[in-house]
Amino acid sequence: MIKIAPSILSADFANLERDIQRISTADYVHVDVMDGMFVPNITIGIPVVKSIRPTTALPLDVHLMIVEPGRYVEQFCDAGADLVTVHVESDTEEKLHDAIARIHAKGKRAGVVLKPKTPAETVLPFLNEAELVLVMTVEPGFGGQKFMADMMPKVSAIRRWIDEKNPGCELEVDGGVDPVTCKTCIAAGANVLVAGSAVYKADDIPARIAELRG
Repeated sequence: MIKIAPSILSADFANLERDIQRISTADYVHVDVMDGMFVPNITIGIPVVKSIRPTTALPLDVHLMIVEPGRYVEQFCDAGADLVTVHVESDTEEKLHDAIARIHAKGKRAGVVLKPKTPAETVLPFLNEAELVLVMTVEPGFGGQKFMADMMPKVSAIRRWIDEKNPGCELEVDGGVDPVTCKTCIAAGANVLVAGSAVYKADDIPARIAELRG
């Protein structure tokens, strides 16, 4: 079963509740949190996560593109995140293990994220404790970028490790996913697809979500 996680970065922020309801046939609501430091853009934070939590029954997949995410993981959990992902590049390995432990202590799922230039092996220290691994198929920070097909060997390698070490872990890709590239991602081993403009710019959003499932 391929899961679809539309990114609200492509939604109309003046009508956020409406646009979240429009993706009700998806599996996750993907929430991109950027701090202007880890990535060169600023988006939303804890108050927005808290405000959208009552608007949907879908799990909130909160992707923290912030430095030292451990400072805030508990607050995002308390605000309503169901899954919190942290970048392996955002802090020391020790502090990231601690952040994951604190997400779990809140009863939530945790994941790790790799930027395009980060080697696949970087995920290995976290694989046994993560519920999800996210491979970026664009440089994080802005929506609407072109899909990086050269990330597929990384996706396939991580899929093999997941199958060996932690079969319950999900493998997500984020960046440039559309009705064509989704097939490439699924073939490489991804089972969760983040899509932004490909969903929100579609004339028929439920049909597009179904199409992306492959």
